[in-house]
Amino acid sequence: MEVTTKKEENMSHAVEVSEFEAAFASRKVPAWHQLGTVFEEDVTTTEMLKLAHLSGWDVHLEPIQVGNIPSDRFARQAYATVRTNPFDQGLDVLGVVGERYNPFQNEELLSFGDNLLDGGGRWETAGSIKDGRQIFASLAMPGSFTLDPNGSNDRVDSYLLLHTSHDGSISVVAAITPVRVVCANTLNFALRKVKQSFKIRHTQTMDGKISAAREALSISFEYMDLFEQEAQALIQTEMDRADFTKLVTDLYPKPDAEKKAGVTRWENKVDTLGDIFVGQDDNQSNQNILGTAWAGLNTLTEYGQWYRNPRGGNAESTLIAGSGLDPVANAERNRQRKAVLAYAGL
Repeated sequence: MEVTTKKEENMSHAVEVSEFEAAFASRKVPAWHQLGTVFEEDVTTTEMLKLAHLSGWDVHLEPIQVGNIPSDRFARQAYATVRTNPFDQGLDVLGVVGERYNPFQNEELLSFGDNLLDGGGRWETAGSIKDGRQIFASLAMPGSFTLDPNGSNDRVDSYLLLHTSHDGSISVVAAITPVRVVCANTLNFALRKVKQSFKIRHTQTMDGKISAAREALSISFEYMDLFEQEAQALIQTEMDRADFTKLVTDLYPKPDAEKKAGVTRWENKVDTLGDIFVGQDDNQSNQNILGTAWAGLNTLTEYGQWYRNPRGGNAESTLIAGSGLDPVANAERNRQRKAVLAYAGL
């Protein structure tokens, strides 16, 4: 298996890194942050864990001591979640949790995803963010659909996204999400109350959850069917640049004139969005879907994922939003989707 490793210093906070390695692996296409190991061939779950530096963490609980105070004087015993660092083998404290907290190993999460698809998925990405406090992985699923096969021939694949934390901040989450292949945009939206995710709290166990998760995620295939219906309607709806600019300015009204810096940013945003929409940007990801409302939706999505300015130079927020893991970013995508659907009369 041939692999390559990439690193950029100005993006070094997006994923967990050592001096020369990053805890991230991606199949064929490097991610937003240009970090980690890129592999070409299909890999097993065990290989994916090793490539992404997620194996052998041995996440466990250690009781917290405060000076000489005995544990029976604690109103509630607190525990530190501790792991073995994948790069230097030292011990890291990832968070503080209660006595009911059940740590899940990275091996358990990825095996859970593999078993959900009964070995029928293909590993695409896996990584560690927030200094090891959160991990995520994705599997390409067998199902996909093609919009306008005799014209634009735009393919959308479905992915199983897995996400959890080791600091008590989030549950284990398994979610189905569509991805537009040509630009790797994660097109996850909330559609008509159709469930697309399954959660396991860290006070529970993964044992016996496979059948329940499969039942929950089978509803997500209905989600993909509904998403395809919307996408097919949008690609059949004409939209020119003037229409798209009107939609953008309705979504993001121009700031007050006295706020010159804000006006300049707004103008740059509107211009950039317009260039992406008509395929005049560097990526030209809309070339095959020009002049459609589907291009409008994908332009808004692409801008949110690939043109975000990392807060304080920290690209972690960009990675999380681009991967579909940020609820605030997801809510904004749904607002944008509703605006495009309204334009198309849906």
